[in-house]
Amino acid sequence: MAFSLARNLSRGFHLSARRNALAQFNMPAMSPTMTEGGIASWKKKEGETFSAGDVLLEIETDKATIDVEAQDDGIVAKIVVADGSKGVPVGSVIAIIGEEGDDLSGAAALVEQAQTSAAPKEEKAPEPPKAEKAAEPTPAPSKPTPAAETKSDLPQGDRIFASPIAKKIALERGIPLAKVKGTGPSGRIIREDVENWKAPAAAAAQPTTQQPAAADLPDYVDAPVSNMRRVIGNRLTQSKQELPHYYLTAEISMDKVLKLRQVFNKTLSEKEGSAKLSVNDFIIKAVACALSDVPEANSAWLGEVIRTYKKADISVAVATPTGLITPIIKDAGSKGLASISAETKGLAKKARDGKLAPAEYQGGTFTISNLGMFGIDHFTAIINPPQSCILAVGATQAKLVPAPEEERGFKTVQVMKVTLSSDHRTVDGAVGARWLNAFKGYLENPLTFML
Repeated sequence: MAFSLARNLSRGFHLSARRNALAQFNMPAMSPTMTEGGIASWKKKEGETFSAGDVLLEIETDKATIDVEAQDDGIVAKIVVADGSKGVPVGSVIAIIGEEGDDLSGAAALVEQAQTSAAPKEEKAPEPPKAEKAAEPTPAPSKPTPAAETKSDLPQGDRIFASPIAKKIALERGIPLAKVKGTGPSGRIIREDVENWKAPAAAAAQPTTQQPAAADLPDYVDAPVSNMRRVIGNRLTQSKQELPHYYLTAEISMDKVLKLRQVFNKTLSEKEGSAKLSVNDFIIKAVACALSDVPEANSAWLGEVIRTYKKADISVAVATPTGLITPIIKDAGSKGLASISAETKGLAKKARDGKLAPAEYQGGTFTISNLGMFGIDHFTAIINPPQSCILAVGATQAKLVPAPEEERGFKTVQVMKVTLSSDHRTVDGAVGARWLNAFKGYLENPLTFML
């Protein structure tokens, strides 16, 4: 998707005002949370002119690759950050741009000036504190004792700071205090330091084993961390550490959903070009309906306030070659199953192709993570902050249940296990239970979608 220069000015993408002069071209912020990005490729070479609307370069964000268009005519004087560069900070100089007819010989000097102004000033390292001189040491007694052995390990003129109990234990055990690392205030040696100290093992006169040859080492491949993977790692680590997660699990009978889906797909197959419905389409619709019944679950923790959303914007987790991304089905409660199905498939394809626009994956009020297609029957998911909830969906499986009305006394039903992860700061356990029961009710009676 192309972004014009004019629309990105407010995001930190600016071309300095110029008249017959070279100007810096800075790394844009393609989203409010973007702090760095990558240069996928430059579409214009140094010395090449461009017109308004031409694509200058492709920028890799943590979620997608975005084309950047020029607003005005100009010429690429010098490319500062080459193709394939990663981790380029937002606002840093990536190129020098001029107008046709400008003297391009000053581009290198402008780059050097920008890099010099951005370079941090070196700070002078503080001088190490001078060692405190101790009193003149007393001569050691002729007959060595444990105490004498301990003192002999001390460097001349250095003073050891240790607690009285640490000194007493060291004296009794013959431990050299000079070789004990203190963990107390200002490096003071305390009792635990002495008790936990272990003498270093004596080095063998001749090594009995040799380092394994390079051929004996296990084979491995190091893959560089992508921007997307780095953001995923940081956000999920923060979520798991800071959000008080709790989990609620329920089993849902899917017999009626599967029968209704079969009827719908048979009807749709008779229409040319109609895509079939998936179980996930029913889940998205049921989630939206349950959020309408229990709006407390459709909320976000914002520090000083708890925001409750009026519409259900459902984030659907999609696996891509570079990592996980969550495109959003906007206002899913107002859409029918066919519309949800078509929109979900379209967004999933764009996600795998890396062509999602920021507005298509940023935001969302509730997330669904479905691993049922991989045969996973149960798992728990990590909340996507600032959202309050995420639903982990497992596979639908056959299960035998008691059925007194049947001749055999039992019957086979199709059940699906789901787990709701909730932020206890915004969604209490009773609220989470009410939402999960509402969700279960909609799936076990899917005709209520049509009411």
